[in-house]
Amino acid sequence: MRAVINILLLVVIVGLGYLLYDSIKEPIVFQTEKKKREDAVANKLRKIRVAQQFYRDIRGMFADDFDTLAYVLRNDSFMSIKVSGDPDAVTGEYQLDTFYRPAFDTIQKLGWSLDSLRYVPYAEAGTTFEIQADTIRYQQSKTPVVQVGTVREKFMGKYGDPSYAKYDDRYDPKALMKFGNMTKPSLSGNWE
Repeated sequence: MRAVINILLLVVIVGLGYLLYDSIKEPIVFQTEKKKREDAVANKLRKIRVAQQFYRDIRGMFADDFDTLAYVLRNDSFMSIKVSGDPDAVTGEYQLDTFYRPAFDTIQKLGWSLDSLRYVPYAEAGTTFEIQADTIRYQQSKTPVVQVGTVREKFMGKYGDPSYAKYDDRYDPKALMKFGNMTKPSLSGNWE
């Protein structure tokens, strides 16, 4: 009888030990996975932000879809102006030379694939970032604005469930991870 009670107590101790281990492990795994996935999405959003800035340098506004963004960056060029001489000199003798360099050369040097730029890391196949672009009136002038992002639940997988918010007070799977703003000229990311 005593041996049965000892075995039963051992089973209870092992069971409680496992429950304790599991309760400690789950938040750690969640935080690790959340950081890994959010970092991957933030890195992709940084690339899209730079690509949008390249597009703005070429066209004077932001692209409102990824097909247009990729087409322009593949086929258009950056304009550069070289100043020869000193424009501030008293004689005012200087020369402006305009030259163009293909935007795609810069994209290739960065090692980016324009075709995969639109896809959200860790999301279901074919899930793309939402992109909006427009021109607004800001401080008495027309200003181009852009916003690109995705909701966290799309790339968080099983951790996109609201129940995981118990491990992080600021975690909201319905919240948008984005850069830009449609009401003011800003390219800041909300993860920064």
